[in-house]
Amino acid sequence: MPSKSSTPKKNDASKTKGKTRGPKKTKPYKHPIPSQNDLIDFLNDVGKPLKVEPILKAFSLKGQRTRSLLVERLNSMVRAGQILENRRGEFCLTAKLDLVTGKVIGHRDGFGFVIRDDGEPDDVYLSAREMRALFNGDRVAVRIKGLDRRGRAEGELVDVLERGTREVAGQFIKERGIGIVIPDNAKLSHRILIPKGEAANAKHGNMVVAEILDYPTHVEQATGRITTVIGVPGEKGIATEIAIHAHGIPFAWPGEVQTEVQGFGTTVSSSSHGGRTELRDVDLITIDGADARDFDDAVYCKKTDDGWRLLVAIADVANYVQVGSALDKEAIVRGTSVYFPDRVVPMLPEVLSNGLCSLNPRVDRLCMVCDMRVSAAGKVTKSTFFEAVMNSKARLTYSQVGDFLAGRSKSSVPEALHGSVRDLQDLYKAFAKSRASRGAIEIDLPQTKFKLNDDGEIDRIEVVPRNDAHRLIEECMIAANVEAAKFLKKHRIPALYRVHPKPDPDRFSDLRLYLVSLGLKVPHPDHVEPRHFTQLIHQVKDRPDSAAITMAMLRSLTHAEYSPKNVGHFGLALESYAHFTSPIRRYPDLLVHRAIRHIVRGGKAGTYDYAPKEMERLGAITSAHEKRAEEATRDVEAWLKCQYMEGHLGEEFDGVITGVTNFGVFVQITELMTDGLVHVTSLANDYYKFDAASQRLVGERNGQTFSLGERMRIRVHKVDMETRKIDFRPVEKQAR
Repeated sequence: MPSKSSTPKKNDASKTKGKTRGPKKTKPYKHPIPSQNDLIDFLNDVGKPLKVEPILKAFSLKGQRTRSLLVERLNSMVRAGQILENRRGEFCLTAKLDLVTGKVIGHRDGFGFVIRDDGEPDDVYLSAREMRALFNGDRVAVRIKGLDRRGRAEGELVDVLERGTREVAGQFIKERGIGIVIPDNAKLSHRILIPKGEAANAKHGNMVVAEILDYPTHVEQATGRITTVIGVPGEKGIATEIAIHAHGIPFAWPGEVQTEVQGFGTTVSSSSHGGRTELRDVDLITIDGADARDFDDAVYCKKTDDGWRLLVAIADVANYVQVGSALDKEAIVRGTSVYFPDRVVPMLPEVLSNGLCSLNPRVDRLCMVCDMRVSAAGKVTKSTFFEAVMNSKARLTYSQVGDFLAGRSKSSVPEALHGSVRDLQDLYKAFAKSRASRGAIEIDLPQTKFKLNDDGEIDRIEVVPRNDAHRLIEECMIAANVEAAKFLKKHRIPALYRVHPKPDPDRFSDLRLYLVSLGLKVPHPDHVEPRHFTQLIHQVKDRPDSAAITMAMLRSLTHAEYSPKNVGHFGLALESYAHFTSPIRRYPDLLVHRAIRHIVRGGKAGTYDYAPKEMERLGAITSAHEKRAEEATRDVEAWLKCQYMEGHLGEEFDGVITGVTNFGVFVQITELMTDGLVHVTSLANDYYKFDAASQRLVGERNGQTFSLGERMRIRVHKVDMETRKIDFRPVEKQAR
């Protein structure tokens, strides 16, 4: 949407009386083409839509190349939603048309929402009829036509500014000579017609990728051409292949990137050490999961008279990925590494992610270091950032360090490192006390790991509990991230913060009703603080429904994202927080490194490579890519869980009710952390009423209740691989 400077000024339009006016003669335009703000101000002053030629004339611009540059800028403003090109080829301000621009998010039931560009929190609802011409991810201009039956702003489509979907992954169905691709992505409700001769060699039932030839309209379906046959359902690794294509995750390296990385080599040359602090004799170590291949961070801790000295050394990715390079552009397109159960789609090529940038043991590596002094109370009293060269003394795993700290094994950690690792544990305990005192939310949920067999099928699901090794590394990383955020804020340099706003009031109100019905004291949404969540978790920890209550609280929280506007981190109870510790796998961390290095090398905020507006754009992109990665991995995990449960049809398990709706209850199998639905029709014969306040189903005749957090013995009844849904039936007296 237009900036504040482009807000229509009273009487300006009437003064022009429809005549075009160029910039004031007292301020001749010095640049090849006008800036976005200049164009917005000009169109605002003119007060009517204009084609390209009058704009060229008004700014005294001449030549075909200049015209092309102006058209390119105008088109970028259209994509950004600042202006709109009408059917006559005229450009007009969206603010003048009372339009809302934003990105479309589709829903599996056919309707959708527009996430507004202007930052307004309330999305615009789009009916299924409006969505007929749209795909998930499209950028659109809509007009608010009123409120829907739920009181939400409802929009009607005015124009598609940019298509967000170029290809669709799904299953190819051929019946009576007609080919159709049914998208695998639930947010795409359209079926893609495949014309005769455009099906390549795809066979009925194949999983395919189709390029969109014609986008849908309100009366016609989309058409496409099959470009790739992924395989048949059930093949090894196909779940990941489908997710990669369905969510548009880039996986092939462009030729320019391949050429660029060929010049890196495999070792760090001594010539690159110049001007760096020498840390190769310091006992820095990495602690990661057993299956990790890229090591972003290394730590060293030493007890001092008044606390500890903590070094957090992070791979210096910025040294290799130059601003504006082919590698940098591809890293933006990817945004993050995507970790699937059977593979990783990295943000950076392997020569960097697993090689030069990875802090592998006993090899020289370039790093950016946060050197902290920590008091006995667990408060960072001083920190400095500097570039260094290091040589990791060991690659340790969480289980090795956990076994050592618990006294189960002395040999799992090299003897020379025993003192440093114990100092890390003592520091962690001080950090944990400090964390508790500031009231950060503490939820220590176990993680699931999928163990696959040689055929790529799921062999078993393991629930992996966290130990002190996980926690101490987490606290060290949080400390470095906080200091990075403070550094950025102090120097007022454009950067991305990791922000986590307060819970949405409506969502928290629903949670509050439920918790109050359980007899718990819960603050009003206007006064809720992180410490209230932790207090509630401690209150219910011995209850049988504690896990369900904890999950309900988690669902009430908003999603953290990246933004140049530092609004703090609610969950960690921090005023400033930035991601500094994983630049190999997250682009925002790389941006933070670039900002810190710019200042460390004597630069000023005003001479930095990025302007605040550009950082705002990168924040939106990286947040969207993070969400894309989460959705893709969630799809694969759901597929694998369904595949696993297919082999356990008819078997019984103990579970806990984790969700209650008017059509049934969702139950999670405790030992597998796998969810399924117990439909209301399979409960004891009765009419059931859903009580939203207490989150339970109540039988009208027998009074039997099914409440959130209640234990339930279930039997696996049905698995639907296509929709990735599992149906359970209750065992014993709870069943019909």
